[in-house]
Amino acid sequence: MAGLTVSPVTDGVVVADVDRPDHLWALDDLRALAGLLTDPPEGAHVLRVRSRGAAFCLGRERGGTSTAPGAVRGEAETLVSVTRAFRRTRLVTVAEVQGDAAGFGVGVVAACDVAVAVADARFSFPEVGIGLAPALVLTWLPRLVGERQAFWLTATGEQVPAARALELGLLNAVVAAPEELGKDVDERVAVLRSRSPRVHAEIRDMLRAFAAVGEDQALDMSIDRLVVGSMRRGED
Repeated sequence: MAGLTVSPVTDGVVVADVDRPDHLWALDDLRALAGLLTDPPEGAHVLRVRSRGAAFCLGRERGGTSTAPGAVRGEAETLVSVTRAFRRTRLVTVAEVQGDAAGFGVGVVAACDVAVAVADARFSFPEVGIGLAPALVLTWLPRLVGERQAFWLTATGEQVPAARALELGLLNAVVAAPEELGKDVDERVAVLRSRSPRVHAEIRDMLRAFAAVGEDQALDMSIDRLVVGSMRRGED
């Protein structure tokens, strides 16, 4: 059946598979994914996000042809909710990118803590081609790649290869062939599973909290975080 399929938790790992023939993820898929991230199943530590077919995700399926503000707002609110869910989840998220990603698809890759792609995957923000500035993309892309690169990528819609996406910080690693992708991700997940889920959740929370303030305030905040973390050692 087309759509999002979520596996049972196995050794702390849950897998979210999206199967869409047009490689456009439906709003229902995104709502279900946001729910999984917000309320993970008991015992889940790592979430593998992957899709089937030639492309990873070429964007999201439009809810209809209406451009009425109410319809557009509803769709945008869904996109924001899943983006927030990726940021706030306690799970460690891993994107397994077997093909091209575009628009919101690149956003899913970038929102994951770890992302690995095949060498022939391409990444782009094609919204400019339909006369649209990608507002949601521009909330996070400049912090990841810098304003200059963010402008070029969104102003031109240029497709960049996986090697360039790696240089820009959109990926952790690139593998040569599709058959190597699952093995590489298996190994990374095994390393993550050998470490504390509690510490991983604290790392994710600190990254988010420190990014929202200046360096001096982050340094002050780190004192309390270190004290609390030291007191919690051995809880796992």
